[in-house]
Amino acid sequence: MSDVIPSDRKMLEELVCPVTRAPLSYDAEAQELISRAAHLAFPIRNGIPIMLEDEARKLD
Repeated sequence: MSDVIPSDRKMLEELVCPVTRAPLSYDAEAQELISRAAHLAFPIRNGIPIMLEDEARKLD
């Protein structure tokens, strides 16, 4: 599943960073949820956000 369907976008808007509790932004192209506060990108795999710090990519 390369794109998140519109009804899932509403769910994604409700998610917060598990590290900082700050809002996340959705990067549709990279299929990631971005936490600017924690400098982390959480992957979305098969339409499921993986909200584990160990699975997140560090942002520069």
